[in-house]
Amino acid sequence: MTRPATTLRRSLGLTTAVLLVISSMIGSGIFKKAAPMSAALMDDRLVLLAWLVAGMFTMFGVFSYAGLATLTSEAGGQMEYFRLVYGRFWAFLYGWASFAVIQTASIASIAYVFAESVNSVLPLPDWLAACDSIRLFGLTPFANSGVKLLAVATILILTLINYFGVEEGGWLNNVLTLAKVTGIIMLIWMGFHYGQGTADQAPGVETARHLSRNWNDLMGPFFLALLSAFWAFDGWINVTFITGEIRSPQRNIPIAIIAGTAVVMLLYYLVNMAFFRVMGPEEMAAIHTAGDRVVGVEVALRAMGPGGLWAIAVLIMLCTLGATNASLMSTARIYYRMANTGLFFKAAGQAHPRFQTPHKALLMQMVWSVILVFSGTFDQLTDMLIFASFIFYGSGALGLLIMKRRRVIVSRVIGYPVLPVVFVLFCILLVGNTLISMPDESLTGLGLIALGVPLYAYFNKE
Repeated sequence: MTRPATTLRRSLGLTTAVLLVISSMIGSGIFKKAAPMSAALMDDRLVLLAWLVAGMFTMFGVFSYAGLATLTSEAGGQMEYFRLVYGRFWAFLYGWASFAVIQTASIASIAYVFAESVNSVLPLPDWLAACDSIRLFGLTPFANSGVKLLAVATILILTLINYFGVEEGGWLNNVLTLAKVTGIIMLIWMGFHYGQGTADQAPGVETARHLSRNWNDLMGPFFLALLSAFWAFDGWINVTFITGEIRSPQRNIPIAIIAGTAVVMLLYYLVNMAFFRVMGPEEMAAIHTAGDRVVGVEVALRAMGPGGLWAIAVLIMLCTLGATNASLMSTARIYYRMANTGLFFKAAGQAHPRFQTPHKALLMQMVWSVILVFSGTFDQLTDMLIFASFIFYGSGALGLLIMKRRRVIVSRVIGYPVLPVVFVLFCILLVGNTLISMPDESLTGLGLIALGVPLYAYFNKE
């Protein structure tokens, strides 16, 4: 395969790579997931345990992919690993799922949450209110148009910034990430400061009775809580997509995903401890039942009064804006690499002659993400494919075992072979449990992935 005349430029260092991991992971989940987890478990200690377990298994996956990252210095990350380990078909299915749903729907969803956060403090005009009743294919694309138009504008502006240079996108990522980490640290301090002297609200005191339940009765609720936590932890893989623009990637990518994920684990645990210093799990469960409230907002309101609404809204804006930028910045490189290996539209494999960015891949990603915003189906799509992410994560850990056995990877891998084996088994358990407990969503998700099979035949015919 002939390499493109203009290639991507290696200009991002280790610091940007670590901050990209943090920014990709911290979006809106940390402010929302304590509520459904509390509703499932009704015990703050079990909720904190779920965060620890999810973080632990996430780190097992991180260690596995740190080993895989030594395979190549090319862009594409997970897709490129699959191509090297399993061949073109599995790599294409992952890339197709990323473009059709996993990554683009995530971009649309996070941008939408950003627009909702703005709307909560600065109500947006419903510019297309006259078109609210119009239905296309059973959808209402123009409903809530103020929020949708801001979400679309966010995607357009961030794509434009990244179009003109990876350094510009990296600089924006660094600024937003440092700002939101600072804000989260302040949120943690606020929660612990508010909870001083209120021992009745300390973790576990109000709800100790729930621990007397039989563990078998807790397995189902604990699994649901884990899914919520895994959703919040997702995104650590994104930095691997941009391998082609990171200096010394086979050294810096493993360090970045391990260090970035460790920081996020610590922040998530401390944030949830702070939340439980302010309110108990029964109150959080009630927030989840209400359906239109965010636990982070309610905690800030109680601890800080009306000013808390503005503070938390700004923090959520920073987190979601940063996560949107990190996601669209990195994932366009999947389609760039697919195109350069003959598995996607050739135009996506072009690098801009001046800016050295995958400009056409960025634009294709932007167009489909905008369509998903107007469709309003992004949340349903991501729900359908949460479990699919673990099919691919497990495939990566299995790939590490294969490449170590073939002696293609000779570098030391933390916890090898125990942790990759445990992670593969866990992924199998999680996917199987999801298929049983959520058969409609799971089978629909598998169907969406299977739609890529005829496309593979088309792209692979050459």
